[in-house]
Amino acid sequence: MAKKKEIRNTQDVLRVLCKSVNNVLNKTTNSNITYSPTIQKIARTCLKPDLSCFVLFEGSFSGLIIINLTADAAIEIYKKYMVNMGMPDTHGVLLHTSDDVGNTLGELMNQIVGDFQGELEYLAKLSIKQTQPKMLALNKEVMLSVSANIDRPQSRRVVFSTEDRNTFYLEMSMEKTDFLRLDTEAFAHFDDDDDDSSDKSDTHKKIMDDLDI
Repeated sequence: MAKKKEIRNTQDVLRVLCKSVNNVLNKTTNSNITYSPTIQKIARTCLKPDLSCFVLFEGSFSGLIIINLTADAAIEIYKKYMVNMGMPDTHGVLLHTSDDVGNTLGELMNQIVGDFQGELEYLAKLSIKQTQPKMLALNKEVMLSVSANIDRPQSRRVVFSTEDRNTFYLEMSMEKTDFLRLDTEAFAHFDDDDDDSSDKSDTHKKIMDDLDI
């Protein structure tokens, strides 16, 4: 059986998130979406044009997830998702600002964070809860920051590419946290003590009987 990879810091959490983005989008669009092996350290996360989706989460640690998509990337993902669901390919002009595109990408974001939650629980017994994903269509002149009230935030960005080579960006900000593995073997004797509790009880009773107490 393969050994679980340990989560130690922000980079490890981000790698888990990247794999969740990759797994969900590849499966739901039946296409090959890849991401850069290089993680960028950034000063802060921002909502950027053309289409942006964000989710706040809290629990074992707090943070913010943002996916910023170009219009071409958003439409490509939407179309391939619909085709994979058995819907006919959309004909004519389709705008990234349409409700159908926004709602679909919001649902995909929800699935991504759900997969991310499951992986954190499986790998490190960490638990987080998310807000409802929010989608915003932005023009070229607008960038927005989200106040997430994160203690000592660390922000990172990863570049993703679709099968048709359209680009979108995953950004994550989370509180500075180091995850240290608890050595459970060092506490194994406590369990042993619990197993011997019945023997100790019998010994105690015998002593009391001998003393006629």
